[in-house]
Parts: sequence; C-alpha cells; structure tokens
Amino acid sequence: MDWIIGAIGACLVAGAAYAKRSLSASGAIAAILMGTIYYGAGNLFWFGLLLLFFITSSVLSKVKQAEKRQAEQMYEKSGRRDAVQVFANGGIGMILCLGNYVVPSPLWIGAFVGVMATVTADTWATEWGSLSKSPPRSITTGKPLPAGTSGGVSLRGSLAAVVGAGMIGVFAALLLLWTNNEWRSPLWAWIPAGVIGGTVGAFVDSYLGATAQVMYRCPVCGKSVESRTHCGTATVRYRGWAWMNNDAVNLLSSVTGGAVALAIMVGAGRWFG
Repeated sequence: MDWIIGAIGACLVAGAAYAKRSLSASGAIAAILMGTIYYGAGNLFWFGLLLLFFITSSVLSKVKQAEKRQAEQMYEKSGRRDAVQVFANGGIGMILCLGNYVVPSPLWIGAFVGVMATVTADTWATEWGSLSKSPPRSITTGKPLPAGTSGGVSLRGSLAAVVGAGMIGVFAALLLLWTNNEWRSPLWAWIPAGVIGGTVGAFVDSYLGATAQVMYRCPVCGKSVESRTHCGTATVRYRGWAWMNNDAVNLLSSVTGGAVALAIMVGAGRWFG
C-alpha cells in the first residue's frame, strides 16, 4: 500500500510540475520513480523532505525570472529540470532511502538530512543570489565576477543557503517527531546538523565550481559559460575536468553535506544521548 500511495502522490506532484513547466518529460518520469521509492521504501519523513525541497525550489525558480535571465544564460542547464538534474539532486537521497529499507539504521537518516539540506541550500543560494544588486565574488580569490559565474558567492546567496539548510533541519525534526526518532539525541540537534551540513555542502559546491568544474568560453561574446553551446555556436573548453559538469559538482557537494550532518548527529548522540 505504501508503494501505491507513493506512486499516486509522485504522479500528482510531477504532473503538476510538468504542467507548470518546472519539469521536462524526462524530469517528470524521473520524479515519479524517485517519489515512489522515497515513500514506498521510506515513509512520510523521506518523502516529506524531498517534497519540501522540490516545492520551495520550484517556487523560487519562478520569482523574478526576467531579472535572472542574464545569469541563467551562463548555466549548463536552466528552466525545466530534466531527468539528469532530478537524479543529481535527489539520487543520493534515494540511495540512502533504499539502504535504510534493506538495512535499517538511523545513520542513513543522518546522512539524508545533510544531503537534502545541501541541495536546498545550493538551489536557494542560486535563485536568490542571482537577484543580488552587487556582483558575486570568487570564493577562491574574492574578485568580482559576472552574475551566474560558477564559483561566485554573494552575501544574499549565502544567507539564502543558511536559511534553506535550516528549514530542512527544522522540518527533519518535526517529521521525525511525527514518525519515529531512532536517534539517542535531542530533536533540536537536527537544526544545527541541517544548517551546518547544508551550508558546508553549498560552499563545497561553489569551491568545486571555481576550481574543478569544466568551463567553456563562447567565441562570439567571450563569456565564460558552463554549456557546450552559446550564442548559437560551439564553445571552447578552457579549464576544469571534462567529466566535472554541474551535475557531478552537485553530487559531490551533496555527499560532503551528508557526511557533515551525519558526523554532527553522531556527536550529538554521544554528548546528549
């Protein structure tokens, strides 16, 4: 029955997102598969955090779209999320959910909260940071960068990352209180776990974007972009590892955020359990 409920709920959410043009056809199919697994193999806790990330991120992506258009031209992908983007953001969490289904352990939950806090923090930072009045600065050199450049950070985006990560921590505590908290630690510990894990993960994302992520230069306008085409022509790679695209950066930063949150919860369990 849980798998049926998960499939119905995922179809409703993905269908609405597809109608609102937040998801492409492949993205909607991936979201249905993912949502079904999150609820069927997990429960309301797993599905609820996924839904919270997806809904808030989709809403923020629609805020002041005209003002974000220039920054989005530099991204590898923008607009409707496809299957690769859906799995890049929720795939690690899905693996953790399946791991908990096969071998139940609260450790899966700790890592999952950090992963979801990271993808939420990163998405919030991107959506709000692109609306900053002042240009972002390189996380490695501190020099001003054009809006939308990988590795750029801003005060507005950084604050958004902290708030988004904290939201996941708060709702993790509430959902675990509603479902089942197996941790030998107070529920409030989930808030710093979400805030710190998600924020660290988001800054790792920016650092990788400034150092290892593959970047291309447009021969027409001269801009540094993430995509292989720009201004209707093929771009030229000038730095980064060929395989380290934006989706790979998202995966690695999510793993980092999950590890940090898990370490915080394990430590809280030892001190307060």
